[in-house]
Amino acid sequence: MTSIESPAESPQFAETEAFLQAIRDRVGQVVVGQDVVVERVLIALLTGGHLLLQGVPGLAKTLLVAAVSKTVHLEFARIQFTIDLLPSDILGSEILDQRSHEFRTRKGPIFTNLLLADEINRAAPKVQSALLEAMQERKVTIGNETFRLPAPFLVIATQNPVEQAGTFELPEAQLDRFMLLHRLRYLEPRQEKEVLRRNAQLGIRRDESGGAVARTEFDVLEQEPVGGPEDLARAMEQVQQVHVSDTFLEHVVEIVDRTRRHPQLELGASPRAGISLLKAARARALIRGRNYVVPEDLFDLAEDVILHRIRPSYEALAEGRSGLQILEEILAEVSAS
Repeated sequence: MTSIESPAESPQFAETEAFLQAIRDRVGQVVVGQDVVVERVLIALLTGGHLLLQGVPGLAKTLLVAAVSKTVHLEFARIQFTIDLLPSDILGSEILDQRSHEFRTRKGPIFTNLLLADEINRAAPKVQSALLEAMQERKVTIGNETFRLPAPFLVIATQNPVEQAGTFELPEAQLDRFMLLHRLRYLEPRQEKEVLRRNAQLGIRRDESGGAVARTEFDVLEQEPVGGPEDLARAMEQVQQVHVSDTFLEHVVEIVDRTRRHPQLELGASPRAGISLLKAARARALIRGRNYVVPEDLFDLAEDVILHRIRPSYEALAEGRSGLQILEEILAEVSAS
């Protein structure tokens, strides 16, 4: 039987735990009441997986990503996806040098550590597909050359689920590249009151010309990070040390397999879903101060990992059944078995 070292016996584990808690504390100074979302972002960082945040405007999605990038001292780039965006606007292009009459490569904003794809569903499918190679293989082809992306490389995309005018549904292949799809909800009244209280205290910011502008939450982001890429790399190594039992693996396989055999699902979860669920569960365990996974990790993450990878059949939709309802039934069956 594999022995599991107690977290208290590992100095590296304690350092990682302190590092992750420092990130959550720092982000919590700017973003109110989004602890679950912060945890999902940390899971993506620790596993190198990509994250899709789905929510109506005004839920601090962009602020959250910007806060994390400053907290961990990562290179950060933001692309506002629009209908007229071109693949070269993301990846880069070859430019003819008028002096040397030779082509040189201009790298696009994708060459960063943390890429925020804002309102990704507003871009045409051709542009969305341009991200596929980068998200899966961490490399970009420009002309005849292939370039490696910086490490770590992570795409966090946002999507408005309500407004459909001028948007394009993400293709299945693109959705499957996202380890997690987290659906943000409105804050509780007491949390929203705290947001208003903090905003009322922001004041104004003056510039050198004597003019002034109202400060926003982006102006109070602290510049001093709590760690850098080296700290993140050590934390990623600790994720690999989190113990996974055979029973846990069997539960993951069973959940994924049931989505493929369910009569009301025309599309079940891909093999990548099981891999993502395992990786995310190990990262969640580490964030929660454990070096072993528990069933809670599996069931807490299942919606974010699996729901965007399954499709109810036409008959199920006609009966008023949703993918979430079917997934919850599958999880209940596995939990009871």
